[in-house]
Order: sequence, then structure tokens, then C-alpha cells
Amino acid sequence: MTIISNKYQNIIFDLGGVVLNIDPLLTAKAFSDLGLSNSNELFSPSKQKQLFDLYEKGEISSDGFRNQFKYHCSDKIDDAAVDRAWNAMLLDLPKERLLLLQKAKALHRTFLLSNTNDIHIETFNVYLEKNFGIPDLSGCFEKMYLSYKVGMRKPDAEIFELVLSENNLYPNETLFIDDSIEHIESAKKLGIQTYWLDVKKESINDLFVID
Repeated sequence: MTIISNKYQNIIFDLGGVVLNIDPLLTAKAFSDLGLSNSNELFSPSKQKQLFDLYEKGEISSDGFRNQFKYHCSDKIDDAAVDRAWNAMLLDLPKERLLLLQKAKALHRTFLLSNTNDIHIETFNVYLEKNFGIPDLSGCFEKMYLSYKVGMRKPDAEIFELVLSENNLYPNETLFIDDSIEHIESAKKLGIQTYWLDVKKESINDLFVID
């Protein structure tokens, strides 16, 4: 198997959109169906900064996150309904993509860097156990950096710097693959090599040639 260029000793993968297929619009629709009275406000960039970003950095609890949505829904809903709507964006992980990650780890130092949260990871791990018999993705990477556990998130430089420093990675030998231009641009400023994945046209399997 050969990556885009053999000069990359290290590969940092994003999770949602790169490894796991997602569709955030499904979550917006699910909350609208639950009677969310101000979905446009809650899902606006400014409100996301106040709520979603804080949750992804572990600065508010899952219960606190759920309560925000329960408060704004027109009908009384329980925690399970909030979780189902929040998880609606999570789609699938194709088997060939999982196999690619396992092969990549054998040839490179590989890492996962994801803006995520406790509810999504718990649900995703249940999916992995049910479909692949593995408890999580830790076996596919040397180390995983989940935003809510490290208290940082992309595109802030500090989370990229954490991955580089903790693992003694040279930016020019490290490839970062993400589907967010904003995250890509932040990594570039630190000298990290990048590949923006256009998920409408390609997947990470298209970046590798498997022998």
C-alpha cells in the first residue's frame, strides 16, 4: 500500500467525514421533527460556538448538553430522544475503510484527531462492536486525540501542537487528512502537510494503492 507520497512518515486522520460517513443535516432535521422551536438559532455558527464547541471541548457535560435541547423543544422529550436526534448524523464506516486504516498503521505512524463528544463516541463504539467486533478504533491508530477528552478542538493550533509534541512528529513528515478547509488551513500554518478530502467526490481509499 502506498500513500500519496512515501515521504510522509506520519498520518493524522480526521474521524467524521473522513473515516466515518456523516450527514449533519439529518441531525438538524431530527431536532426539527422533535419540535425544536429555534433550530436556526441553535444550529447557527454563533450558537454552535456557545454550545457545540463547548461540548466538544468537554466544558459542559452530556446532561447539560441534552438539557439545552430539551429546554427548547416544544414537546416534552427525554434524554433518549435527544440522543437519537443528535446521533442521526452518524452513518456508517465501510469495511474497506477500516481495513485501510489497519494497513496504514502497519506502514506509518497513524493518529486520529477528531472534534467529537461523549454521546457520539459512545454510540459509534456500539456500532463498531456490533458490526466489526471491536470495542473502538484504538487498534487502528498509535494514539487517538478526541477533543472532549483533551479539552481542545480544531482548528485551534494548540491541538495540532499537542499531537506533534507528544509524539515527536516533524510537521514536514506528517500528513493531515480532513474534510474541513478551516482545519486544513490551520494545520498548514504549523508546517503540517495536508490533504483536503472532498467527501462528495472521494474517500480515503482513493488516496491509497493497496497491493
